[in-house]
Amino acid sequence: MRGAFIVVEGIDGSGKSTMVTHIANELRRRGRSALRTREPGGTSISEQIRTLLLDTKNVAMVPFTELFLYMASRAQLVDEVIRPSIAKGVDVVCDRYYYSTAAYQGAAGKVGIATVIAIAEKIARFQKPDVVLLLDLNPELARSRDGIRDDRVENKGLEYQKKVRAGFLKLARRDPRRVKVIDASRPAEQVFADVMKAVDRAL
Repeated sequence: MRGAFIVVEGIDGSGKSTMVTHIANELRRRGRSALRTREPGGTSISEQIRTLLLDTKNVAMVPFTELFLYMASRAQLVDEVIRPSIAKGVDVVCDRYYYSTAAYQGAAGKVGIATVIAIAEKIARFQKPDVVLLLDLNPELARSRDGIRDDRVENKGLEYQKKVRAGFLKLARRDPRRVKVIDASRPAEQVFADVMKAVDRAL
């Protein structure tokens, strides 16, 4: 039996990493095999690309450079980790995926959402998720939360994050069957309850 591929998306500070951990732990509690991974990263090569992407010294990096670095990191993760794990019956829970690239570089970075999706789905043919959990949150509230990192992407400011959020919501409207919008402004236990309802429907 193949494993499920579950992706958690959202702007910085929406609680993605916490929710990824909770999902993986709950799946294991139920007796399923579950692997948690992240983007960019998840493999030795991908983590090296992550360091380059988030380095605050690289302020001159242009959107298309970002786009292809994210795609390179993702290609390694998909072939080395995601596809083999799913084939072995392991559920993969991923913190970000190509929907983030579509929102950040595609919408906010002006590369264009259609361009990012075409590269990811038609050219690279990346594994499609069974469900994408979009943790939707007002950027002002997100930035007031603890845990916002000092990195090149998060340092782009509030207006950039607003464009990213709008990009994510556009992606949800584009594929409502796969992308489930979840109000992340509520207490964590309420968010998690809705998250697992969506996961259960995808299993």
